[in-house]
Amino acid sequence: MNLAIDVRGINKHFGDKHVVKDLSLQVREGEIYGFLGPNGSGKTTSIRMICGLLTPDSGEGTCLGYDVLNDNVEIKKYVGYMTQKFSLWDDLTIAENLDFVARMFGMQQRKKAVDQALDELGLSARRNQLAGTLSGGWKQRLSLASCLLHNPKLLLLDEPTAGVDPKARRDFWEEIHRLSSAGITILVTTHYMDEAERCHRLAYIAYGNLLANGTADEIVAAQKLETWVVSGAGVHSQVTALRVLPSVEQVTTFGTALHVSGRDGGTMGAAISQFCAAHSLKAELGNSSLEDAFIHLMRNTRDQFEE
Repeated sequence: MNLAIDVRGINKHFGDKHVVKDLSLQVREGEIYGFLGPNGSGKTTSIRMICGLLTPDSGEGTCLGYDVLNDNVEIKKYVGYMTQKFSLWDDLTIAENLDFVARMFGMQQRKKAVDQALDELGLSARRNQLAGTLSGGWKQRLSLASCLLHNPKLLLLDEPTAGVDPKARRDFWEEIHRLSSAGITILVTTHYMDEAERCHRLAYIAYGNLLANGTADEIVAAQKLETWVVSGAGVHSQVTALRVLPSVEQVTTFGTALHVSGRDGGTMGAAISQFCAAHSLKAELGNSSLEDAFIHLMRNTRDQFEE
């Protein structure tokens, strides 16, 4: 498949902080590519550089066929950017907001473009409602509509579903997959594991470093974790004791049970079985999840902004 993004050795500094370190990434046309990582890890900075919104300090590569170091003005013409925080105007109606954005892009047939965006995102019935009175889910739709007005080839979505209800999240992702099927390439940052699994491929970035990329299944498999699900009365009081068992690398709460993971399955499994028998707990071998994999990836990372 053709590559919409192909960058190598991208770097960015803010003062003495090296916030993105030698990032190399390839994203196919029409792909939904997810970026995960802790807050302040360089996710947004990385995708802003790729999409022409921020100039890298060094590196090379292309986005939509344009050079990421020298052609950022051209790249921006074909990018729709949806920020995490609602960034349109509360005191304008939905239609007025879209018309204003269309004017900024210098679109010749603004009314037609606005009407089409209203119809496609299900906003027609609310076109005269003030944006400031909308719920989070409807603001999300309006933001997406504004990003699509100029028919971008690439969408940059920065935590687009933060603060919206589950139905709005599900509807949003249905729309994202429809856009992907139409050939639009989509980069999305998220902290939700269920949303990450909806992406075609993922990159996990921690404090400027790309730690893993691939499909969700590939990332989980690469960690080579074995995970046991431990449950029973008083199980949460045993977290500390489980963490010091041989070969246990992490213990994480999942509802009423604990996920106990490590890479030496034989030694760990025997220790867990013996421990659970002694404490009247139940242990069964489970499947390592994407969240298990990402928690494991985070174990040896350090926030460079911490003193």
